[in-house]
Amino acid sequence: MAQANLLEQIYFALCALLAVAGAIGTVAFPNPIRGALSLLFSIVAIAGLYLQLHAPFLAAIQLIVYAGAVVVLFLFVIMLIGPDAVPPKDSRALVARVGGGVAATAISLLVLMVLARKTFPRIAPAQAEFGSVESIGALLFTDYLVPFEVASFLLMVAIVGAVAVARGKQPDPQLAKGKTQELVPADEAGLKDRGER
Repeated sequence: MAQANLLEQIYFALCALLAVAGAIGTVAFPNPIRGALSLLFSIVAIAGLYLQLHAPFLAAIQLIVYAGAVVVLFLFVIMLIGPDAVPPKDSRALVARVGGGVAATAISLLVLMVLARKTFPRIAPAQAEFGSVESIGALLFTDYLVPFEVASFLLMVAIVGAVAVARGKQPDPQLAKGKTQELVPADEAGLKDRGER
């Protein structure tokens, strides 16, 4: 029994260290490809933590959706724009960094204050059906039905907004045709008309 607890603690420590190291690498590496791979390591480590919590369905979804789709999408975008692409300089980045640092410091202080004043009781062991497809489906379509629908609505709005932004950047073919006709000099247009006749 003691050996099993020791193995569980070692497994948890390895997954936690890998998740934290991957998260730090995601934001610390200047190379975007290394940042995306660090994110992949962090996602795999979180899936391992889900397995330790006896939630195999959440671990599989974590690997399929995030590691298999989101990170691959990030890598595709990085390869399309080029890993050495330099973002345009924006003076607002300094404001965002300072604000983020202040917010992170305030949140860390609040967490430390809560941990210093409160003792947490031992967490009860999870039920046998915790993390299974049936229990997640029952919660998703009973207690959390409204948040689930709101999330799907937000995703739909994001897709429509992305399509609208992408369409707005494309030139209008009618306007482009009118501009090319305006660029033709009048003498050349007359000679072209005479040749067609």
